[in-house]
Amino acid sequence: MTHDMSDVTRRRHGRPVHHWRRDMVELAALFTAVAVADGVANLIGHGPDGPALLLISALALLATAAFHTWWARRHGHAPPADDTGARPLAADRRQAGPVPSPTEQQEEPAASALWRMRTTVKDEPGSLAALCTALAGRHVDILSLQTHPLADGTVDEFLLRAPARTEAAQLTRAVALAGGADTWIERADAHDLVDAPTRVLGLATRTALDPAELPLALRQLLGRCTIRSLPARPAGGGPRPDSGSGAEEVPAEGLLEGTAMRLRAPEGGVISVERPYLPFTPTEFARARALVDMDTRLGPRIPRSREVLTLPEGASITVRRADTGDLVAARQMHERCSDRTLGLRYHGPVGDADRYLDHLLSPRFGRTLAAQTASGRIVGLGHLLWDGDETEVALLVEDEWQGRGIGSELLGRLVAMAVEARCGSVYAVTQAANTGMVAAMRGLGLPLDYQVEEGTLVITARLDAAAVPARLPYAGRAQEYDGPALRD
Repeated sequence: MTHDMSDVTRRRHGRPVHHWRRDMVELAALFTAVAVADGVANLIGHGPDGPALLLISALALLATAAFHTWWARRHGHAPPADDTGARPLAADRRQAGPVPSPTEQQEEPAASALWRMRTTVKDEPGSLAALCTALAGRHVDILSLQTHPLADGTVDEFLLRAPARTEAAQLTRAVALAGGADTWIERADAHDLVDAPTRVLGLATRTALDPAELPLALRQLLGRCTIRSLPARPAGGGPRPDSGSGAEEVPAEGLLEGTAMRLRAPEGGVISVERPYLPFTPTEFARARALVDMDTRLGPRIPRSREVLTLPEGASITVRRADTGDLVAARQMHERCSDRTLGLRYHGPVGDADRYLDHLLSPRFGRTLAAQTASGRIVGLGHLLWDGDETEVALLVEDEWQGRGIGSELLGRLVAMAVEARCGSVYAVTQAANTGMVAAMRGLGLPLDYQVEEGTLVITARLDAAAVPARLPYAGRAQEYDGPALRD
């Protein structure tokens, strides 16, 4: 290995070595330069053009110095050489030492939010591209896109991921400038990340297994909307009011009227679907009608799962799903209940109680749980009722079986069903003096809201404010309430 060293910078035992010959040469060169400069100065200074030659020489030296400075600045971008003579590292080599972690090399990604947006654009080339460009200008990522063709345009439905600081008004303004009209936007969640075909197949599967899922499936299919099942006649047995929404006014293929659609219910009556401000598209109407047609073809059915519970005193009861096939047994339970129990439950004439059972036991209006003894006698009923975009819970326990924990067992399972159905809250309507129902709702361990008006108490439990386990703390032990607290 060779080393390029000058005589002056060579070292021996760590000390610089100076040679006298190098010093003598430098001194001789210095004296020679002085002698030459003196001779030239005498020659030029005593000549006729001496001053002019000196001035020209000075100007030439200045021009040379300026050119040298300009050239050095233009080609001097390389880093200065190391005093030790070390060569710079190659571009493809890494210096020894700890490598920074990815979190040190990059900043953490900015927080984001999910949005569902729908807008109408002209059905012409470039309209969608302009929309996407406008969203990209706001650093918005398009996660999914559905198109709903119309007669005079196209409705584009987006699932967007935008920076957390982005507001809805900013997105709608950008879309409007890009040609979008009738824009609707709301916050989305992780459930919306599932693509449309997968979501539709999942909803169809749930509906095929349980007819009570049809209203919920329509709500999840169509977004935020109000769904009501209107029977062919009122639950009280009287004549149907002339509301224009009976089954005879709805054709077999259904009706689509802007923000409302009406479909023939499989068992008779009408399924009404409404949502404010956002008209349904023909594509949405076709999807909803296909779901109802599938439910109609499958016919009556109900899950037959059962769960045996042991009460504190040792008796066993079975909790299972109930439907209109249990109508006779439910009426027999009414006959064994006292007038006070039926009055607290239905808030009306005791003689009219049986008229509500056909409605309450229908899976089209919700889910019903029955508490049944070993002999097959129904001693308790719990209802989870789809009330438009809200959900109601209702209970009735036979007098002889009150105080044994049956009411709380039914209530816990009904609330767990509501959580499974992605309901935001459930409410119970009772009387202000019914302390048993208040204790039962408090036993859920959920945030509660109370409203009292003219002796009627409405207790609302918010399900989206806390994580609720699939079965709640009601398996195998009794709670405080076992009374007849609720009405529908």
